[in-house]
Amino acid sequence: MPEGDTVWQTARRLHIALAGKRLIRSDLRVPKYATADLTGRTVLDVTPRGKHLLTRIEGGLTLHSHLRMDGSWKVYGSGQRWSGGPAHQIRAILGNAERTAVGYRLPVLELLRTTDERHAVGHLGPDLLGPDWDPDRALKNLLSDPARSLGEALLDQRNLAGIGNIYKSELCFLLRVTPWLPVGELPADLAAQLPPLAKKLLEANRDRPARSTTGRRDQNLFVYGRAPRPCLRCHTSILLADQGDGSRERATYWCPTCQTGPTPPPPAARLRGAPRRTSN
Repeated sequence: MPEGDTVWQTARRLHIALAGKRLIRSDLRVPKYATADLTGRTVLDVTPRGKHLLTRIEGGLTLHSHLRMDGSWKVYGSGQRWSGGPAHQIRAILGNAERTAVGYRLPVLELLRTTDERHAVGHLGPDLLGPDWDPDRALKNLLSDPARSLGEALLDQRNLAGIGNIYKSELCFLLRVTPWLPVGELPADLAAQLPPLAKKLLEANRDRPARSTTGRRDQNLFVYGRAPRPCLRCHTSILLADQGDGSRERATYWCPTCQTGPTPPPPAARLRGAPRRTSN
Protein backbone atom coordinates (compact mmCIF):
# COMPACT_ATOMS: atom_id res chain seq x y z
CA MET A 1 0.00 0.00 0.00
CA PRO A 2 1.45 3.42 -0.93
CA GLU A 3 2.88 5.62 1.79
CA GLY A 4 1.53 9.10 2.43
CA ASP A 5 4.35 10.79 0.51
CA THR A 6 3.56 8.72 -2.60
CA VAL A 7 -0.12 9.69 -2.41
CA TRP A 8 0.90 13.33 -1.93
CA GLN A 9 3.01 13.16 -5.10
CA THR A 10 0.13 11.57 -7.01
CA ALA A 11 -2.23 14.31 -5.86
CA ARG A 12 0.23 16.99 -6.95
CA ARG A 13 0.56 15.46 -10.44
CA LEU A 14 -3.21 15.23 -10.79
CA HIS A 15 -3.69 18.77 -9.49
CA ILE A 16 -1.18 20.20 -11.97
CA ALA A 17 -2.81 18.31 -14.83
CA LEU A 18 -6.47 18.89 -13.99
CA ALA A 19 -7.09 21.81 -11.62
CA GLY A 20 -8.65 24.88 -13.16
CA LYS A 21 -9.47 23.11 -16.42
CA ARG A 22 -12.78 21.99 -17.89
CA LEU A 23 -13.31 18.29 -18.43
CA ILE A 24 -13.98 17.21 -21.99
CA ARG A 25 -13.85 13.52 -21.15
CA SER A 26 -15.27 11.65 -18.18
CA ASP A 27 -15.59 7.89 -17.81
CA LEU A 28 -16.09 6.15 -14.45
CA ARG A 29 -15.90 2.42 -15.11
CA VAL A 30 -17.57 1.07 -12.02
CA PRO A 31 -21.19 -0.10 -12.17
CA LYS A 32 -22.57 2.37 -9.63
CA TYR A 33 -21.26 5.40 -11.54
CA ALA A 34 -21.26 4.09 -15.11
CA THR A 35 -23.81 6.71 -16.17
CA ALA A 36 -22.21 9.62 -14.28
CA ASP A 37 -21.03 12.34 -16.67
CA LEU A 38 -18.65 15.03 -15.43
CA THR A 39 -17.87 16.57 -18.83
CA GLY A 40 -18.24 20.33 -18.92
CA ARG A 41 -17.36 20.70 -15.26
CA THR A 42 -14.14 22.28 -14.03
CA VAL A 43 -11.81 20.43 -11.67
CA LEU A 44 -11.24 22.68 -8.67
CA ASP A 45 -8.42 20.85 -6.91
CA VAL A 46 -6.95 17.46 -6.06
CA THR A 47 -6.22 17.06 -2.38
CA PRO A 48 -4.52 14.17 -0.56
CA ARG A 49 -5.89 13.10 2.80
CA GLY A 50 -3.64 10.48 4.33
CA LYS A 51 -3.70 7.73 1.71
CA HIS A 52 -6.92 8.99 0.10
CA LEU A 53 -7.30 11.22 -2.95
CA LEU A 54 -10.08 13.80 -3.20
CA THR A 55 -10.66 15.27 -6.66
CA ARG A 56 -13.05 18.16 -6.17
CA ILE A 57 -15.17 19.13 -9.13
CA GLU A 58 -17.40 22.08 -9.95
CA GLY A 59 -20.96 21.61 -8.77
CA GLY A 60 -20.12 20.38 -5.29
CA LEU A 61 -18.85 16.94 -6.28
CA THR A 62 -15.80 14.97 -5.12
CA LEU A 63 -14.32 11.90 -6.77
CA HIS A 64 -12.83 9.88 -3.92
CA SER A 65 -10.22 7.24 -4.71
CA HIS A 66 -7.80 5.04 -2.79
CA LEU A 67 -4.87 3.19 -4.34
CA ARG A 68 -4.41 0.42 -1.76
CA MET A 69 -1.92 -2.16 -3.05
CA ASP A 70 -2.18 -2.05 -6.84
CA GLY A 71 -4.02 1.11 -7.82
CA SER A 72 -2.43 4.03 -9.65
CA TRP A 73 -3.25 7.27 -11.42
CA LYS A 74 -1.30 8.08 -14.59
CA VAL A 75 -1.27 11.39 -16.44
CA TYR A 76 -0.84 11.49 -20.21
CA GLY A 77 -0.41 14.29 -22.69
CA SER A 78 -2.49 14.70 -25.83
CA GLY A 79 -1.68 11.87 -28.23
CA GLN A 80 0.54 10.06 -25.71
CA ARG A 81 0.16 6.28 -25.51
CA TRP A 82 -1.43 5.03 -22.30
CA SER A 83 0.90 2.54 -20.65
CA GLY A 84 -0.42 1.99 -17.13
CA GLY A 85 -2.01 -1.37 -17.88
CA PRO A 86 -4.53 -3.12 -20.13
CA ALA A 87 -7.80 -1.35 -20.91
CA HIS A 88 -9.86 -3.68 -18.71
CA GLN A 89 -7.95 -2.42 -15.65
CA ILE A 90 -9.00 1.20 -16.20
CA ARG A 91 -11.50 2.42 -13.62
CA ALA A 92 -11.57 6.16 -14.28
CA ILE A 93 -10.73 8.65 -17.02
CA LEU A 94 -10.72 12.41 -16.53
CA GLY A 95 -9.50 14.46 -19.45
CA ASN A 96 -9.20 18.08 -20.56
CA ALA A 97 -7.84 19.61 -23.74
CA GLU A 98 -4.22 19.13 -22.64
CA ARG A 99 -3.99 16.19 -20.24
CA THR A 100 -5.80 12.97 -19.42
CA ALA A 101 -5.69 11.30 -16.00
CA VAL A 102 -6.30 7.56 -16.06
CA GLY A 103 -6.96 5.53 -12.91
CA TYR A 104 -5.87 1.90 -13.07
CA ARG A 105 -6.96 -0.91 -10.73
CA LEU A 106 -8.56 1.50 -8.27
CA PRO A 107 -10.16 -0.62 -5.52
CA VAL A 108 -12.00 2.40 -4.12
CA LEU A 109 -13.73 4.86 -6.42
CA GLU A 110 -16.81 6.80 -5.44
CA LEU A 111 -18.51 10.01 -6.46
CA LEU A 112 -19.93 11.95 -3.55
CA ARG A 113 -20.99 15.39 -2.51
CA THR A 114 -18.08 17.50 -1.36
CA THR A 115 -20.04 18.28 1.77
CA ASP A 116 -20.07 14.53 2.48
CA GLU A 117 -16.31 13.96 2.28
CA ARG A 118 -16.33 13.22 5.99
CA HIS A 119 -18.02 9.92 5.23
CA ALA A 120 -14.89 8.88 3.31
CA VAL A 121 -12.09 10.43 5.36
CA GLY A 122 -13.62 11.67 8.59
CA HIS A 123 -12.31 8.67 10.51
CA LEU A 124 -8.67 9.53 9.79
CA GLY A 125 -6.29 10.85 12.40
CA PRO A 126 -4.07 13.92 11.85
CA ASP A 127 -2.54 13.93 8.37
CA LEU A 128 1.26 13.96 8.49
CA LEU A 129 1.38 16.03 5.28
CA GLY A 130 -1.88 17.92 5.74
CA PRO A 131 -2.94 21.23 7.22
CA ASP A 132 -4.67 19.44 10.10
CA TRP A 133 -1.41 17.97 11.46
CA ASP A 134 -1.47 17.92 15.25
CA PRO A 135 1.45 16.05 16.88
CA ASP A 136 -0.11 16.08 20.34
CA ARG A 137 -3.33 14.55 19.11
CA ALA A 138 -1.42 11.99 17.05
CA LEU A 139 0.59 10.92 20.11
CA LYS A 140 -2.54 10.73 22.25
CA ASN A 141 -4.16 8.52 19.63
CA LEU A 142 -1.14 6.21 19.45
CA LEU A 143 -1.04 5.79 23.22
CA SER A 144 -4.78 5.26 23.61
CA ASP A 145 -4.35 1.47 23.47
CA PRO A 146 -1.20 0.79 25.54
CA ALA A 147 -1.20 -2.96 24.89
CA ARG A 148 -1.22 -2.62 21.12
CA SER A 149 2.06 -3.19 19.28
CA LEU A 150 3.79 -0.08 18.01
CA GLY A 151 3.85 -1.37 14.45
CA GLU A 152 0.10 -1.95 14.33
CA ALA A 153 -0.61 1.39 16.02
CA LEU A 154 1.47 3.23 13.42
CA LEU A 155 -0.40 1.57 10.55
CA ASP A 156 -3.80 2.46 11.99
CA GLN A 157 -4.81 5.50 9.97
CA ARG A 158 -7.24 6.51 12.69
CA ASN A 159 -4.23 7.37 14.87
CA LEU A 160 -2.28 9.36 12.30
CA ALA A 161 -2.66 9.27 8.54
CA GLY A 162 0.07 8.52 6.03
CA ILE A 163 2.29 5.76 7.45
CA GLY A 164 2.64 2.44 5.64
CA ASN A 165 4.87 -0.61 5.97
CA ILE A 166 8.04 1.19 4.91
CA TYR A 167 7.84 4.06 7.36
CA LYS A 168 6.59 1.75 10.10
CA SER A 169 9.75 -0.35 9.87
CA GLU A 170 12.06 2.62 9.42
CA LEU A 171 10.59 4.61 12.32
CA CYS A 172 10.93 1.68 14.70
CA PHE A 173 14.54 1.24 13.65
CA LEU A 174 15.31 4.91 14.17
CA LEU A 175 13.73 4.73 17.63
CA ARG A 176 15.71 1.52 18.31
CA VAL A 177 12.66 -0.51 19.37
CA THR A 178 10.98 -3.48 17.69
CA PRO A 179 7.60 -3.05 15.99
CA TRP A 180 6.15 -5.58 18.47
CA LEU A 181 6.82 -3.40 21.50
CA PRO A 182 3.52 -2.41 23.20
CA VAL A 183 3.10 1.33 22.73
CA GLY A 184 2.51 1.72 26.44
CA GLU A 185 6.06 0.49 27.07
CA LEU A 186 7.64 3.03 24.75
CA PRO A 187 9.80 5.36 26.90
CA ALA A 188 8.29 8.82 27.24
CA ASP A 189 11.18 10.56 25.50
CA LEU A 190 10.91 8.25 22.47
CA ALA A 191 7.14 8.59 22.37
CA ALA A 192 7.50 12.37 22.24
CA GLN A 193 9.95 12.06 19.35
CA LEU A 194 7.73 9.78 17.28
CA PRO A 195 5.17 12.16 15.69
CA PRO A 196 7.68 14.88 14.71
CA LEU A 197 10.10 12.26 13.40
CA ALA A 198 7.38 10.68 11.27
CA LYS A 199 6.44 14.07 9.85
CA LYS A 200 10.08 14.92 9.17
CA LEU A 201 10.59 11.72 7.17
CA LEU A 202 7.47 12.13 5.04
CA GLU A 203 8.10 15.82 4.40
CA ALA A 204 11.69 15.11 3.38
CA ASN A 205 10.53 12.54 0.85
CA ARG A 206 7.41 14.08 -0.66
CA ASP A 207 9.49 15.90 -3.30
CA ARG A 208 12.01 13.12 -3.93
CA PRO A 209 11.80 10.66 -6.83
CA ALA A 210 13.40 7.98 -4.62
CA ARG A 211 12.51 7.64 -0.93
CA SER A 212 15.38 7.83 1.56
CA THR A 213 15.52 7.63 5.35
CA THR A 214 19.26 7.15 5.76
CA GLY A 215 20.77 10.26 4.21
CA ARG A 216 23.21 7.96 2.41
CA ARG A 217 23.79 7.63 -1.31
CA ASP A 218 24.55 3.91 -1.28
CA GLN A 219 21.50 2.79 0.76
CA ASN A 220 18.13 4.53 0.83
CA LEU A 221 16.56 2.57 3.68
CA PHE A 222 17.84 1.18 6.97
CA VAL A 223 15.84 -2.04 7.21
CA TYR A 224 12.83 -2.21 4.90
CA GLY A 225 13.37 -4.66 2.06
CA ARG A 226 16.90 -5.47 3.22
CA ALA A 227 16.56 -8.93 4.83
CA PRO A 228 18.89 -10.79 5.23
CA ARG A 229 21.49 -8.17 4.33
CA PRO A 230 23.60 -6.61 7.11
CA CYS A 231 22.36 -3.78 9.27
CA LEU A 232 23.95 -0.47 8.31
CA ARG A 233 24.82 0.16 11.97
CA CYS A 234 25.90 -3.15 13.49
CA HIS A 235 26.16 -5.56 10.51
CA THR A 236 23.73 -8.09 12.02
CA SER A 237 21.42 -9.60 9.40
CA ILE A 238 18.12 -7.77 9.05
CA LEU A 239 15.12 -9.99 9.83
CA LEU A 240 11.71 -10.18 8.21
CA ALA A 241 8.44 -11.46 9.67
CA ASP A 242 4.72 -10.94 9.27
CA GLN A 243 2.94 -8.64 11.69
CA GLY A 244 -0.78 -8.16 12.06
CA ASP A 245 -3.96 -9.25 13.74
CA GLY A 246 -4.42 -12.39 11.67
CA SER A 247 -6.87 -10.85 9.20
CA ARG A 248 -4.21 -8.65 7.63
CA GLU A 249 -0.55 -9.45 8.10
CA ARG A 250 2.17 -7.28 6.66
CA ALA A 251 5.88 -7.69 6.14
CA THR A 252 7.94 -6.11 8.90
CA TYR A 253 11.71 -5.63 8.95
CA TRP A 254 13.96 -5.03 11.94
CA CYS A 255 17.46 -5.44 13.31
CA PRO A 256 17.60 -7.91 16.24
CA THR A 257 20.68 -6.17 17.67
CA CYS A 258 19.90 -2.47 17.29
CA GLN A 259 16.25 -2.72 18.26
CA THR A 260 15.06 -3.84 21.69
CA GLY A 261 11.69 -5.27 22.60
CA PRO A 262 9.51 -8.29 21.82
CA THR A 263 9.97 -10.28 18.63
CA PRO A 264 7.55 -12.57 16.78
CA PRO A 265 6.54 -15.71 18.69
CA PRO A 266 7.14 -19.22 17.34
CA PRO A 267 6.73 -20.96 14.99
CA ALA A 268 10.05 -19.89 13.60
CA ALA A 269 8.77 -20.62 10.09
CA ARG A 270 7.22 -17.15 10.14
CA LEU A 271 10.64 -15.68 10.78
CA ARG A 272 12.65 -15.17 7.61
CA GLY A 273 16.35 -14.35 7.60
CA ALA A 274 18.53 -15.97 10.25
CA PRO A 275 20.44 -13.61 12.55
CA ARG A 276 24.14 -13.62 11.92
CA ARG A 277 27.16 -11.38 12.07
CA THR A 278 28.76 -10.30 8.83
CA SER A 279 31.06 -7.65 7.46
CA ASN A 280 29.62 -4.83 5.41
